[in-house]
Amino acid sequence: MSDPSGASAYSRFQPWRRSFEIGFWVVLTLINAIANSVTVLIDIRNTGLHFAAWEPVVWEWSSQLMFLLIVPLVVLLTRRYPLHWETWRRRLPGYLLGSVALSVLHVVGMVVLRSLVYHLQGQHYDFGPWPQGLAYEYLKDVRSLASIALCVEMYRFLLRRWQGEAALLGAPDAGPPVGSLERPERFLVRKLGRDFLVAAADIEWLQAAGNYVNLRVRGHDYPLRSTMAAIEARLDPARFVRIHRSYIVNLASVVSIEPLEAGEARVHLRDGSQVPCSRRYRAALRVAAGEGEVAPVE
Repeated sequence: MSDPSGASAYSRFQPWRRSFEIGFWVVLTLINAIANSVTVLIDIRNTGLHFAAWEPVVWEWSSQLMFLLIVPLVVLLTRRYPLHWETWRRRLPGYLLGSVALSVLHVVGMVVLRSLVYHLQGQHYDFGPWPQGLAYEYLKDVRSLASIALCVEMYRFLLRRWQGEAALLGAPDAGPPVGSLERPERFLVRKLGRDFLVAAADIEWLQAAGNYVNLRVRGHDYPLRSTMAAIEARLDPARFVRIHRSYIVNLASVVSIEPLEAGEARVHLRDGSQVPCSRRYRAALRVAAGEGEVAPVE
């Protein structure tokens, strides 16, 4: 399997990925803050209310700055507890509780910022009754938080499609399967609307990543939606061995085992990668490595 153009573009994007992500949210915050400030100023003028021109600017910028600070929390929440078709009903109550906590954080933060600016202007900022104010702000915040979460998940989906997302081959509609479904010899990778087959023997190592397991193949990671325990049970134990709670290696890719302190070890692979081996799995790895003619380094 090869797709050099897609893989190359994705690889070139990686050094800029964090800057792109931060820049996206900063630019979006600037656009929202400016647009909302202008809109509120126009509404105030049209309704004949008497506020200084700087006040709506402070209101909107304080709100948007707090949302910018909350974005990383939404990213962490959705990464730790991702929503899928089979899990969203179970996790929805937790998300609603999380939205309440984030809304309170948003309101408290923006009130503090507004109070500080008003104090510097020699005035007092009055948020009003807190129960009513919190309820009012939550009705707005929950929609904004949902939009942020949706944007984050859409971005992750596009990245997985660009990177290439792996899946286990299912049974064909007609005829017997080409290989064993319980012990798959190939994985299906979907990338940018195209399907590829990856041989299990070509997988160098696997790493847990939240609700996904990354399959390392020729320098590229392909996320497979599974748990380590589930995929370990379906891999050939004569070829793959668990060396850490987050890592499984292909014995054919192991070059050496470097002992470390406290019974830990570092596994050196043919592609130059180094992955950790915990004390719990080290003995099993040594046995498997001996059977697989892999020379441990002492």
